[in-house]
Amino acid sequence: MLLSDQAGAKIPRPATLRESVIEAIQELIVSSQLKPGQHLVESELAQLLGVSRQPVREALQQLSGEGWVDLHPGQGAFVHVPTVEEADQLLAVRALLETESARLAAHNASEEGVQRLRELCSRGIQAVESDDTDAAVATNSDLHALVTALSGNKVLAELAAQVARRVRWYHTPVARQRGMTSWREHAALIDAIEAGDEQRAAQIMREHTESTRASYREQRAVEPVEPAPKPVRRRRTRTSSAN
Repeated sequence: MLLSDQAGAKIPRPATLRESVIEAIQELIVSSQLKPGQHLVESELAQLLGVSRQPVREALQQLSGEGWVDLHPGQGAFVHVPTVEEADQLLAVRALLETESARLAAHNASEEGVQRLRELCSRGIQAVESDDTDAAVATNSDLHALVTALSGNKVLAELAAQVARRVRWYHTPVARQRGMTSWREHAALIDAIEAGDEQRAAQIMREHTESTRASYREQRAVEPVEPAPKPVRRRRTRTSSAN
């Protein structure tokens, strides 16, 4: 039998420099350190991240294909400005995935899992009380990821993970608006999971995710995202020398 026919786990491959740069730029976008429409200058990003321009250039190319960055010939790269429609579609998909996650979590979650959810909920409440939006958004993401993990469905968890970071990007603008209401909903969700009430957990998660979706639409209606002006290339003028 050929070695290639043998089944076995492959050795995990460490992240490449380009992958690390991609993650770093995504995090800068999600955390709003890089704003929608902002011009991305390769040299500035390279200096910020402590790398050469080549991995930054490669990262921007890939991020363009994934919808995080827009490339304009002759002008450069810009942080993508998400439309209301694309955000709404993603949040709708998130609602479907996480509603099922909550139902399965109520069926499968252990006491230890419930306790971890309560610890995250407590941390989120503290973040809101301290007006620490970044911590509240990060903890919200961790709590939703844990609910999905507790579902016990690996395929569902993988699909949810694919949209999680972009959901966090869209959630950040409405985190303060949702405030403590969001965490009261989380607490009710955890109660339902602990009680093993699958239908109740699914209903709470469905309403919770739909509330975030509605809040995002309302926020964009009040404060539309305006793309930053693109850099203007000035034409060089020739100067004639006197004879």
